[in-house]
Amino acid sequence: MKKNLLLAAVSLVALSATAPALAADLAARPYTKAPPMVAAIYDWSGFYVGVNGGWGQTRDRRSFDPTGTLLGSYDTDGATVGGQVGYRWQSGQWVFGLEAQGNWADISGSTANLVAPGTVRSKLDAFGLFTGQVGYAWNNVLIYVKGGAAITDRNYQFLTPGGAVLAETGYDTRLGGTVGAGLEYGFAPNWSIGVEYNHIFENRHAVTFTGGGVSTTGFSSGGDTDLILGRLNYKFGGPGLARF
Repeated sequence: MKKNLLLAAVSLVALSATAPALAADLAARPYTKAPPMVAAIYDWSGFYVGVNGGWGQTRDRRSFDPTGTLLGSYDTDGATVGGQVGYRWQSGQWVFGLEAQGNWADISGSTANLVAPGTVRSKLDAFGLFTGQVGYAWNNVLIYVKGGAAITDRNYQFLTPGGAVLAETGYDTRLGGTVGAGLEYGFAPNWSIGVEYNHIFENRHAVTFTGGGVSTTGFSSGGDTDLILGRLNYKFGGPGLARF
């Protein structure tokens, strides 16, 4: 019994002596640095094309100027759809751009002629906007204001009580100004959706009516137009920048 205890004690002492050496022989645990976090910054720079659609309204007022006679005052409204193409530059969070937009429209309306039996009617069937933009971006959210030139194509008419055209100006292209503002959201690397408001300055202006081979002057008609548009854009180029 004493012999067994002595052997156990000797073994324990030997094991204690060799433990540090064994620990030293073990390889050090490797240390791996975590990769840096990368956040994508949405880049608004580049060429883009898109489509738009929405609603517009014009306040029209028809009068015979020599006598100051009001013939009718009324709202015209309706739908519009079109497309746009543009280019944007981004510097920091500021975004600058140029854009050309063309739309088909059916913004029309009429009211009873206050002077003679029948109806006064007007219609905007197309418009174009050529604007500059200044915006501010919070990554993939952009707000902007815009302004520039507008071209409209309108026709003004006098109708008989039965609805036949008595006299009209024919579609006349006019140049005016426009201002607007918009909000755009980049929902994918190259795609964005937005909503935009535009105001076209046209005011009332002199118009000449032709009917039955006779031209009649002295009338004025027209008014400013307000537009609310939804937009979808595709931007060419890289999806964005990397920020560490």
